[in-house]
Amino acid sequence: MFIDKFIKKELKIIKRERIIKMMKNNKIKKITAVAVSVIMAAMMLSACGSGSPSKSADGKTIITVGDWPSKDGIEKDNMEDSKAKFEAANSDIEVKPDSWQFELKSFYAKAAGGQLPTVYKTNFTEAPQIIASGYSSDLTAALEKYKLADKFNKNIMRLVSKDGKVFAFPYAAYAFGMAYNVDLMEQAGLMDADGTPKQPKDWSEVAEFAVQIKEATGKPGIAFPTASNFGGWVFMPVAWSYGVSFMEQDSDGKWKATFDTPEAVEALQYIKDLKWKYDVLPANSIVTGEDYYRIFGTNGAGMIIAAGDVPNMLTQYDMKPEQIGMMAMPAGPKKHVTLLGGNLYAVSQSADADQVDAAVRWIMNANNPEITDSVKSENEKEIAKKLERNELVGIKSMRVWNENAESTKFINDLIDSKANANINHVKLYNDFMANMGDCELHTEEPMCAQELYSILDSCIQSVLEDKNADCAEILKKGCSDFQSNYLDNIDY
Repeated sequence: MFIDKFIKKELKIIKRERIIKMMKNNKIKKITAVAVSVIMAAMMLSACGSGSPSKSADGKTIITVGDWPSKDGIEKDNMEDSKAKFEAANSDIEVKPDSWQFELKSFYAKAAGGQLPTVYKTNFTEAPQIIASGYSSDLTAALEKYKLADKFNKNIMRLVSKDGKVFAFPYAAYAFGMAYNVDLMEQAGLMDADGTPKQPKDWSEVAEFAVQIKEATGKPGIAFPTASNFGGWVFMPVAWSYGVSFMEQDSDGKWKATFDTPEAVEALQYIKDLKWKYDVLPANSIVTGEDYYRIFGTNGAGMIIAAGDVPNMLTQYDMKPEQIGMMAMPAGPKKHVTLLGGNLYAVSQSADADQVDAAVRWIMNANNPEITDSVKSENEKEIAKKLERNELVGIKSMRVWNENAESTKFINDLIDSKANANINHVKLYNDFMANMGDCELHTEEPMCAQELYSILDSCIQSVLEDKNADCAEILKKGCSDFQSNYLDNIDY
């Protein structure tokens, strides 16, 4: 009798129509007829009671936590230690490890079968699709209960919210700005009277600044990557700011490449002009990610597009911390936009109310707006190690918690007190991270992103190697190749 009722309940929650809809609209490769059978079997197994119970024999709420290290070592020891301390402080909760890590090919099948861990990690790129598919629980009530709702960075929370409800818990984030060589900027006269760098408001001013740097120093005013998928990745925020949409999903759920447009031509023409009109790029047209940082880090360029953690890499070259500056991302002709990346926790859609509550408490154990002695100690040790390695301290990267959160205040004050950077040369970026104003945060493209970056690499190389290259024709071919070689091979 119990089994019959349970089956009916589960089958009511997860119907075959939901599977069909998921197959039609989600962004992974087609689930074949064989795979469908597997999913349906998983659903039936779950319905027959093979899924994990939500309560232990002694009434504790059971949560499974994904991304658990499977190999013995420091990471596993740390997780086991966290588990022991958490369960001691939360006697009503039992934590069960699960070694599954987010992987797109397996995610939707596990989700449809109700086999996800209670708590799982993913990234901002996947969040909109996961939320739209209904595979993450509503965390709003729990976040309000634990007084977290108004302490998150509102810019970030827009990406994990729908219809006024929150469906994920961010824990790490980064956003692009511009890094610049302080010495070269000073030589080019691009400093205000107070020692703060002039901020290029848009990409046309970036080109003007680059020309001034080149004329004053003989060094390339800006570097731009073109290879190892890095060029396409860095090109993204430039293109978005010109109004480019790289792909769209039609009414049938199929993805169409859409970057053979006048806006895309204008964006690529801008990169071409940096080479042939303004002559401000390094001579080599094949620039990998490693080359990109090396060129800048050896005083070989005045500016680069970069996230807040990049300066840490630059000091391994010739640059000293005080030679590195960071400023806000410039705007484009259509909008102000920057690339957002990062990670978040989600809670399985099959979790009941007690499990959602327990899951949020588990996540809070290591991600909390309040400050603890252990968090203080960890951050102080991290800063000390950076200083020992002569890495730059002074940049306040994008924070998950807003400026009112205790942990944000502590970390910001710690950075200010230990900074080896010239504060004037990181202020523009720090202010940008704290208040992005009208700047749109844009995650990576939802489908075949790495393949898209590779194609865009080729497009960028083509216009930098040939003065007479036709941007429109190059993008038309790139768009067609991306469609036929990748998007058309996604089965729905």
